[in-house]
Amino acid sequence: MNLDDLISEYASIEERLADPSVHADQSLARKLGKRYAELRPIVETHRELTSTEDDLTAARELAGEDAAFAAEAGELEKRREELEERLRRLLVPRDPNDTKDVILEVKAGEGGEESALFAGDLLRMYLRYAERVGWKTEILDSHLSDLGGYKGVTVAVKSKGSQDEGVWTRLKYEGGVHRVQRVPATESQGRIHTSAVGVLVTPEAEDVDVQIDPNDLRIDVYRSSGPGGQSVNTTDSAVRITHTPSGVVVSCQNEKSQLQNKEQALRILRSRLLAMAQEEADAAAAAERKSQVRTVDRSERVRTYNYPENRISDHRVGYKAYNLDQVLDGDLHNVTQALVDADMERRLAEAQQS
Repeated sequence: MNLDDLISEYASIEERLADPSVHADQSLARKLGKRYAELRPIVETHRELTSTEDDLTAARELAGEDAAFAAEAGELEKRREELEERLRRLLVPRDPNDTKDVILEVKAGEGGEESALFAGDLLRMYLRYAERVGWKTEILDSHLSDLGGYKGVTVAVKSKGSQDEGVWTRLKYEGGVHRVQRVPATESQGRIHTSAVGVLVTPEAEDVDVQIDPNDLRIDVYRSSGPGGQSVNTTDSAVRITHTPSGVVVSCQNEKSQLQNKEQALRILRSRLLAMAQEEADAAAAAERKSQVRTVDRSERVRTYNYPENRISDHRVGYKAYNLDQVLDGDLHNVTQALVDADMERRLAEAQQS
């Protein structure tokens, strides 16, 4: 769609949102509200650019009579260039999931208990980061290790409805293998060990995104258990769902109610199925494209956390900083911004070529 089409769409959505009958359908109202928020920066930037161009024309006409207008024209020219660049970036085709919330999973990998402990550190980092930017988090499922780390933990991360930017915009780059280099708590000789933790990030699917046939599901219930197999529940409230066509298996045991665990497991299942469908479509449409920022191939090591040097390195874009302690405390903005910027440059280059 060109700029005129987007402006017309914005005006149409604005008119529909003013109609009380639209809000009787909460799903439709939410969908229109998200699209309206997505288009608003484009429309507002275009309006400011138009106003700036009008002021620039007037200033140039009066510059011959008053030197003050000549100086103003110079400032307006700079402002116009800034707005043109901003609009150019806003018009680059966006990831269709950028307004979505996410399901984030952290799983211990190579390194045994040390890996599980670092999985807990990453979980804390993401929870602190979400708190800093005003997102809401909800732990859907978790499996503790014997030393208090996490064998695996699944978290739903949601943005506030008023925010223009969805959680996926920032966290989609977190998927992959995260490597840690440090002296483990279990190491008596003071030697540095290297462990790995896997992170999986999927956009949270809504009911309209993924249709699941109940006949395709095998649902098993069992008794929840904590570290070391110690029973933490006297009823069969834990739920395991197997999606037969895809082979995807999801389990949840955090809630006391079997029904609540089933609902949480279905949320995770829908998001995984949506991610699978999109990855298949991406692979078919862009099999030959080499992206600077990889969001699909989760088998590659994406980041290293080096404790002795207080260094964090993202290997996809060459980002490196020596504030690991602050990053692990939730100050993740600069890391994610480096990935967002690299992805934007790639999109701009592709838009210019097409």
